Amino acid sequence: MVRHFGTKIFFAFVLSLGTLASDMAIAQPKPNDPPRPSVPNTLDVSVFSIAGADRLVSEAMEAAGKQNYDLATTKLQDARQIYNQLSNFYQDLNGSFTGLDNRIADSHRQKALQSAQLRDKTTYQLALVYRAKNQPELAIPLLVQLVRSQQPTRDLGKQAYQQLFELGFVEEIFPRASTTTVTPPKP
Repeated sequence: MVRHFGTKIFFAFVLSLGTLASDMAIAQPKPNDPPRPSVPNTLDVSVFSIAGADRLVSEAMEAAGKQNYDLATTKLQDARQIYNQLSNFYQDLNGSFTGLDNRIADSHRQKALQSAQLRDKTTYQLALVYRAKNQPELAIPLLVQLVRSQQPTRDLGKQAYQQLFELGFVEEIFPRASTTTVTPPKP
């Protein structure tokens, strides 16, 4: 499980890949060299990718549909962690390329944003599974994080706040209905 794939192990794995690449003495292309064929993206089959986390979410939704909430919880937690790590790494890459190559920086910024959005959607699904398991004490912190991350004016932020209201954690509904009525002008 990804949850047990600790940070130290992950960084050791990444470092070993760097060592492997330098051991293979990959030649740098020269300006007159013909373009290299593209290398297949092996991360698409890895769990540590947006596609891999998407697969975990699909499996979680399937498990939740069968009321296997424990499996759904585990898969959603793993997917949420992956999306969060991806968002942080892409944001770091964005910062590294800002001002150096804005095209690359923007590409990484878009991936960071996409990963963060998927993390928040997964967080909301996880909170719903906790509600289904009658564990509001685990759902509430996630819902509060969502309101902060998404803002209460965006759809996901509104939905998270509505969940907090339904749980009885907050007493005020948002958005509040207007107490004044505006009469349209007569033609």
